[in-house]
Amino acid sequence: MIKFILSVIIILALIGGAIQFVSTEESWSLVVNKEAALNSVQNGAVTVYEFIKELISDADKIKGVDLTLEK
Repeated sequence: MIKFILSVIIILALIGGAIQFVSTEESWSLVVNKEAALNSVQNGAVTVYEFIKELISDADKIKGVDLTLEK
């Protein structure tokens, strides 16, 4: 359960922009901006919320479509 919660926090931080992926010819690394981490998690949560809210509102539009088949 703790791993799941930590994974969610890291994913939200990635979405929010606190963790940046930096690659060079020799290595890859993740850079964490500690000052922006909390704000980033909040921004990531808001972004996910807005995305899901948009999906739900788009699903309501589908109700008006008639899917009958003609023979």
